[in-house]
Amino acid sequence: MKRPLLAGALAALTLAAAGGAAVARQTPEPSQARDLRGDADGDHRLSQAEFVDRRLARLTVADANRDGTVTADERRAAAEARRAGRADARFDRLDADDDGVISKAEFDARREARAERGPRAGRAHRGHARRAGHPERMEARGPVVIAEARARADAAFLRLDADHDGYVTVAERRSAGADRREHRLERRAERRAARQAQQASPPTPASE
Repeated sequence: MKRPLLAGALAALTLAAAGGAAVARQTPEPSQARDLRGDADGDHRLSQAEFVDRRLARLTVADANRDGTVTADERRAAAEARRAGRADARFDRLDADDDGVISKAEFDARREARAERGPRAGRAHRGHARRAGHPERMEARGPVVIAEARARADAAFLRLDADHDGYVTVAERRSAGADRREHRLERRAERRAARQAQQASPPTPASE
């Protein structure tokens, strides 16, 4: 009786080890976390619902009257609320003892910690994000219909889901990003070549 029990125990251990290895293979690296934002169930991939919900999260919050359309005023109010939330979060991080006052020691400690950590990735893109939220741009864009934004998000998901399995993985997102960068570089090279050809061509003589 001992031999069958031992064999069963070994089989169970083998299956557990295989399962653990599978989980380890699926666990994303810290650098992949940005590509998996919105992964609500933690399976290290994005379903269509997770992908679309992530895309529409800000619009849904900004739609104050829940009429399915986000106006420029609603976008401005939502942007102001996000800025206020970030300011409160920064204050809370500095106010280490939660006394409602930032002392010089707390300020210096935060500054030293930031210097040790170095510049954060993506900081260079913040200026562009702020420009995108400029009031004139909001007015020019006009109201945003959430149903139309959802349709665009669905289409974007289908483009990213290269193997059509209903999920988008980190590899698929990065592959699509590489393709977009390559396409932009090709377009830029074409425009540069066209400008150079135009500059090199001799001027057309005026007709007499």
